[in-house]
Amino acid sequence: MTDHDLSKPDIRQANDCPPLPATASTLDRAVYWLGIGLGSGLPRRAPGTWGTVGGLLVAIPLMSFGFLPFLIITVLSCVVGNSICGRTSTLMGGHDNPHIVWDEWAGMWLTLLPMSYMGVADSSFWQNISQTSSLIALLIAFILFRFFDIIKPPPIGWADKKVAGGLGIMLDDIIAGIMAAIVWIALYSSVLSLAN
Repeated sequence: MTDHDLSKPDIRQANDCPPLPATASTLDRAVYWLGIGLGSGLPRRAPGTWGTVGGLLVAIPLMSFGFLPFLIITVLSCVVGNSICGRTSTLMGGHDNPHIVWDEWAGMWLTLLPMSYMGVADSSFWQNISQTSSLIALLIAFILFRFFDIIKPPPIGWADKKVAGGLGIMLDDIIAGIMAAIVWIALYSSVLSLAN
């Protein structure tokens, strides 16, 4: 156990989201709201799951712009996430508070990249989004990401325990998103081969 684990709330219990300090600057207020996923990380129970739902809901319109814009947004979310999560953690007074969910947003978006690339989300995205196959593909991506984020198999668990600061908050979710994306690709390819 590392020092930063000592200040993490027990996620098996309901926890209140630490309030933003009254002295916070306008920039800190903006960063804090991004850190808690525009409020999706506020629930007392399972804030990571609710934050992932928020990230998925935000991703749907972003994916409609096409693969390249969604890729750029996803990469930027991972890069700026180090600062967003690190600063939000400081404002909350502890490392990797479960109410910080920007990392879940970025991880979920990484999981969705193959879906965007493979044409499940193409120019007719809004026409296809209500189809059962698209909804199932989104649901599977969500479940895969949450599975890897919660179970934390190696190297996710290592990153969660050994890397501190904003990078430590982001890294385990980035790895979980990549692993979930790889499994999603394998499942999608299997379904396509069975259908042909």
